[in-house]
Amino acid sequence: MVKISVLQHAPSAHLSIRPGDPTPTSRNLDPLMHPFARARERTRALNAAKMERMFAKPFLRALEGHIDAIEVLCRRPGTLNTVASGSWDGGILVHDIAEQKQVHRIQDAHQGKVSGLCFSQDNGLLSCGVDTNIKFWDISPRDEEVQQKPLHIFSGKSPFNSIDHHRSDPIFATASNIVQIWDETKTAAVSNLTFPTATETVTSVRFNLSETSVLGSIGSDRSFTLYDIRSGKAERRVTMQMRSNALAWSPTLPTLVLLASEDHNLYTFDVRQLSNPTQIYKAHVSAVMSCDWSPTGLEFVSGGWDRTVRIWKEGKGTRPEVYHTKRMQRVLSTVFTADARFVISGSDDGNVRIWKAKAHEKLGIITARERAAIEYRESLKERWKYDQEVGKISRARHLPKAVHEAAKLKQTMLEAQRVKEERRRKHTRAGESKPKAERKKVVLAEQS
Repeated sequence: MVKISVLQHAPSAHLSIRPGDPTPTSRNLDPLMHPFARARERTRALNAAKMERMFAKPFLRALEGHIDAIEVLCRRPGTLNTVASGSWDGGILVHDIAEQKQVHRIQDAHQGKVSGLCFSQDNGLLSCGVDTNIKFWDISPRDEEVQQKPLHIFSGKSPFNSIDHHRSDPIFATASNIVQIWDETKTAAVSNLTFPTATETVTSVRFNLSETSVLGSIGSDRSFTLYDIRSGKAERRVTMQMRSNALAWSPTLPTLVLLASEDHNLYTFDVRQLSNPTQIYKAHVSAVMSCDWSPTGLEFVSGGWDRTVRIWKEGKGTRPEVYHTKRMQRVLSTVFTADARFVISGSDDGNVRIWKAKAHEKLGIITARERAAIEYRESLKERWKYDQEVGKISRARHLPKAVHEAAKLKQTMLEAQRVKEERRRKHTRAGESKPKAERKKVVLAEQS
């Protein structure tokens, strides 16, 4: 009998690498999957982020006509393209944003600056100024340009700082040393709203867009006050660390209000809980002078004393979109258009500027193929936003030299303040000095 010996090799013997052998490579045998699919997708995402910044040209046009600083802007409800502006020269202009031209002009509407504007239901425009007068204007189209006279004049006892019209009823509210409710058919205020212990000058007043009987105001004593015109009195009042310069109600969340503060920040409050803000928005390096919500409620615009316009995502407190030009001065008023595609700003250089809400958005007709390519690039940027290079390019924003230097100085001061508080806490008896959340520092007192 012949014995046959069989040589047995270890299972991994054929996988052993000998010197000089080529480096083994793993292959994806799926014919539908390219071996470099992930690398190619990252390259496309990087190119998409670069293209977004290359085509980011937000500025469209400056509308002239005023000879002094633009104090206030207001959008006409129910229309996409009508915006009115009031200036320190006492003049009022009505602009057509689609045609990028002025359609109505009222010279010397007030003696002194125009401090408030709002539209009424029927081709009417209400304006108030420091001359203690409220004037009702007819802005229907006219063939010839003549010196226009107001249809009605409502006289007050003190200069007016702000005005806002009710959404459905023929009434409006004004802010002076008190908040007053007026009827369009009467010559005197129908009610005065004030808090019993308040002595401030009310700087701005706004009706809630959904709960139209609720009214909010801010004052020079750093207060934010809620009123109910049904009861005819103030309901709640909070005093903050710094004074607010503007307020705006969210169009989609009736309980959410946005405040633009003197301390360079913006705050959103839920009026059901006013003890602390729901979100703090930090990027401005000077006082925030104006704010306005997008009709979608997903973003808002702010204008600051630092000569920049910034567009924020709701709930995201840092890294907003930044718009600026060399000639633009301090931004005193900002407003979104009704289609949420454009932003209007007014500054103290006398120009009304039109910006794109999305800096890289293409205007005009977009074919189906272009739309598909845009959506594909957006999905790529969203998928790869946490990649180091893609994220760095997407977040990059050019700032004016003065703003950049002010931002660095502000960061240094905040860091020094943090170190000081930390050292003070370290050398204090245990339990006596506890760190306090920043949201808890905004509101000093609450009254009801």
